[in-house]
Amino acid sequence: MDQIAIVGGVPLVGEIPISGAKNSAIKLMTASLLTDEPLRLTNMPRLADTRFLGKLLRRLGAELTESTGPNGPQTLLHTPEIVSAFAPYDLVRQMRASFNVLGPLLARTGHAKVSLPGGCAIGARPVDLHLKALEALGAHIDLNEGYVYAQAPRGLRGATIAFPFVSVGATEHAMLAAVLAQGETVLLNAAREPEMVDLADCLNAMGAKVEGAGTSTIRIVGVSRLHGAVHSVTPDRIETGTYALAAAMAGGEVRLTQTRADLVESLLLKMEAAGVEVGRGVDSVTIRRDGGRLRAVDVETDPFPGFATDLQAQFMALMTTADGVSVVRETIFENRFMHVPELARLGADITVSGGEARIRGVEHLQGAPVMATDLRASVGLVIAALAARGETVVNRVYHLDRGFERLEEKLSACGARVRRLTGTEGGGD
Repeated sequence: MDQIAIVGGVPLVGEIPISGAKNSAIKLMTASLLTDEPLRLTNMPRLADTRFLGKLLRRLGAELTESTGPNGPQTLLHTPEIVSAFAPYDLVRQMRASFNVLGPLLARTGHAKVSLPGGCAIGARPVDLHLKALEALGAHIDLNEGYVYAQAPRGLRGATIAFPFVSVGATEHAMLAAVLAQGETVLLNAAREPEMVDLADCLNAMGAKVEGAGTSTIRIVGVSRLHGAVHSVTPDRIETGTYALAAAMAGGEVRLTQTRADLVESLLLKMEAAGVEVGRGVDSVTIRRDGGRLRAVDVETDPFPGFATDLQAQFMALMTTADGVSVVRETIFENRFMHVPELARLGADITVSGGEARIRGVEHLQGAPVMATDLRASVGLVIAALAARGETVVNRVYHLDRGFERLEEKLSACGARVRRLTGTEGGGD
């Protein structure tokens, strides 16, 4: 099993291009099931998660062609017909977002059988809001032996759906299904993440009628069919924030290109409060840190535009060597502090109580073998390792491959001493 070895203490200097957003790309890929015409996605990330979903889409009837165009990597998806409305456990379990094929299959064919999802072990993430939204749209739902059986033989119909709490996945899923429903659908207390806007823009390019994406109220007027389109995937805000934190942790000066500051403004403000210098360009973000300890800063995760839960582990890594005590409060997922024991192996002083972690900054971290527990926790360990003395070896890096494209290459281009150990090199996990 692959590992990543990092020798810390080297400032980062250079540019890092930001890829298309993983969390957006995988939902845009499922949108291809809604039409029998081709959907071309540009600025596509090449990740384990997109490969997993590609396997599932092919089983359902999609044709996928990857290439490189003037705007970078692109994927052409074409589903002339749904050859199967069955998404089996062995494919869906590999990535939670695969569950979102349910809505498009139901909207296009009137029936679907989809396994309940898997994904990172970061706490209970039930899909009841997804299913209640589909039921509100007129679907009949049965659960049996780990599968969702959904039927809407007469098609879906518009409805008003008020989410009891903000859910990115449920908002996206309802949007994907409602675009082909009869009449108007109103989503209340909808998620406001940039990925909502990206999905709505793509669906509208395909002929849908979606308004209000990016606000808490989304209105969708159903259409009878969608057509093909070309759409560019929005920049990955989590990758943007991750490399911003990596640059702040290691020191130096890094310019992040092909991205926007507004996608991570809540993070950038916290970084500035800690003493990091941030430059905001039209399509870039520059991070500078010339030395000296940062100041401890508290953060609390919150739905967008608040502080992203997917950046919590990375920010905690930054705070491990800050001057003072910082508090990180996790309000989205109840089991997202599994990286704490691994940071402690590097010398971090962190105490967890419920959904709160108190980080007492130490003078320095020391390299050690560590174990990745989920996608974001794994890159948090990489960030910590960039500033640790000596070598850190991160095991189970398949988590990293799910969400970060060419991570070693991007960091190495800025001077980081990072390399991948393949197979049995460097020992097992």
